[in-house]
Order: sequence, then structure tokens, then C-alpha cells
Amino acid sequence: MSDVASLLSNPDSVLSREGVKESIAGYETLFVGARNSVGETSTTDSIELRAKEYQTMVNSFYDLVTDFYEWGWGQSFHFAPRLIGETFEESIVRSEYYLALRTNIQPNSKVLDLGCGVGGPMRNIQQFTGADITGVTINQYQVRVANQYCAQKGIDQQCRSIQGDFQKLAEKFEPESFDAAYAIEATCHSPDRRVCFKGINHCLKKGGLFAAYDWVVLPERGYDSNDPDHVRVKEGIEVGNGLPTLATTQEIVSALEDSGFDVVDVFDANKDVHSGHQIPWYYTLHGSFTLKGFRMTRLGRICTHTLVSTLEFLRIAPQGSVRVSSLLNATALDLVEGGRKELFTPSLFFVARKK
Repeated sequence: MSDVASLLSNPDSVLSREGVKESIAGYETLFVGARNSVGETSTTDSIELRAKEYQTMVNSFYDLVTDFYEWGWGQSFHFAPRLIGETFEESIVRSEYYLALRTNIQPNSKVLDLGCGVGGPMRNIQQFTGADITGVTINQYQVRVANQYCAQKGIDQQCRSIQGDFQKLAEKFEPESFDAAYAIEATCHSPDRRVCFKGINHCLKKGGLFAAYDWVVLPERGYDSNDPDHVRVKEGIEVGNGLPTLATTQEIVSALEDSGFDVVDVFDANKDVHSGHQIPWYYTLHGSFTLKGFRMTRLGRICTHTLVSTLEFLRIAPQGSVRVSSLLNATALDLVEGGRKELFTPSLFFVARKK
């Protein structure tokens, strides 16, 4: 109980106790009708509203959920393909090392991490490669937390986070400032990937590599935009993760090509999710009753939500905390369903080279 209480009363949070309720209310206005009327948040007007207000949407989302994510998931806010016999943590780090390998990050490389969160992958990749890495996140609270962790590890001279908008990278960095760039489940927040990718292209030296894992729906494996059940799952994932709208693989490839990149490779890293040789990427949200992993499971989330409700009732937790917890719990169910039915993957992997 003390762990959850400290999570909900973090003195470093940029939100005041009153600000949690205000922030979740503002966030919910960008997803009016979500989970009540299928298709409501997939209208052009709804998507365009979120695209217009993406800075507020993404910043508010991470003000609200960063502590929940770190408490329940760790410092690397992403999924990963997981092999039989591999722990959750090992799969996370392996996916990060694979990305570093594919972008040819060397000890003398200058690297850009787009949407770095609290910097878990950035620190792992820096310690693995010895490279100099700059992380960019729109959220000032995440900058503060990330840089504290970098200092604690003694790598703050080689690894740092700065506040910035990856839709406006040309305003932040000189042309050809970096040898390589990567993003891990981050550019799905972009309201216009062409703008984002062109900014990344601006930052890279000629021939520089950009690699990423991205969230997409999978029409090639059965997702049908005319199926209300499929749309319900898609919209649930969007509202619970601060996304304007989920793209397809082809839309991402087209955006890269239109932004001055040659696409070197693209595939779903979870393509063998149900092969029998992997533990499904969504399994952590569904099963795994280890002591360490319990809080990630459905039962663990229910227990946490009940405790959050009690703490809010007792006025220990800020008003609005229950609504944040409910949002994340509902989305976990959507992610599991999307993964089981192979309607969605969080791990579309691609590598692209600047022309």
C-alpha cells in the first residue's frame, strides 16, 4: 500500500493534487464517445481535433501516466517479442540491443532518441554501445526523471534528455547533427508522420540510419476497418495511449519514402507471436503470476485499482487518480484482445537510410 501511496503523491510530479483531475478531464475531451459509441473517435473531425491538440494530448497523457507506467512496467515503456525461456526484462533489453545493432551505433556515434520517455532504452543502449545519446521528449516531467537516472548511473555526460517536440526537430537541432536515430513505440503519437520523419531526416547525416518500433493495425493479417468489433479495439488502444489514430504498415512506409528515406527493412517483430516458439508480447498484461510481474497482470491491476480508489476516497491520492487507473486498465484489455486476434502490433520494426 505504501508503494501505491508514494506513487500517487510524488513530490516531483509537475501536476498539483488539483491538477490531476483537471488534466484527465481535459484529456477525455479529446476522445468524446470513446468506449461508448464505436466509430465516434474514428471520425475525421475527432482525429483532426487530436492532431490539432496533439501537444496538449500527449503532454497531458504522460503527466498522468508516467508514474503508473514506471511503477507497473519499469523504465522502458515498451513491449517486445519474447522467446520461450526469456524473462520479460530480458526481452525488453534484447529488443533495444537489436535496434542498436541495426542502426550500426558505435562508441563514437552521436545518436538521437525520439520520444525517449524516462530514458530506460537510452541508458541501456548507451551502456551497451558507448555512444553519445540525446533523448527528446515533449514532457518536462519525463526530462527531469530521465536526467536524474542518467546522473545516478554516472553517464550523464554521454546520455541526456531534453524537452522538445519531435514535430519541430529543425527548430532544435542543426542539420546533419546525428549519425543515427531511433524511436521505440513513440512516433505513433505523431499527428503527421511525414512532418516527424522529415525532421529526423534533417537531423541525420547523409546515409544515416533511422530505426524504430511502431504501433500499427494489421489489415494484412485481418484487421477490417468496417468491422465494428475491430474498430472498438483500435479506438480503445488509441484513447488509452494518447494516439491521434493508428496507422498501417503501408502508411508508415509511404511516409518514410516521402520524407527522404530509402526503406531498408520493415517487418512485424511479433510476426511469430503465436508460433509456439514465443511468449506472446501481450502475455505480461494477461498472465504471469510471479511476485515481480503480478502488478502487470489483470488481477494485479484490479488490486491496484481498488487500492487507488480507497486512497482517493481517503484523500491520500489526488482526485482523478481513479479515472487514470480505469483508463489504463481498460486499455490493457484492448491491447490483449488486439494481440490475440492479431489486429494490432506494437512492434512494427523498420530501418530507413537517409538519401
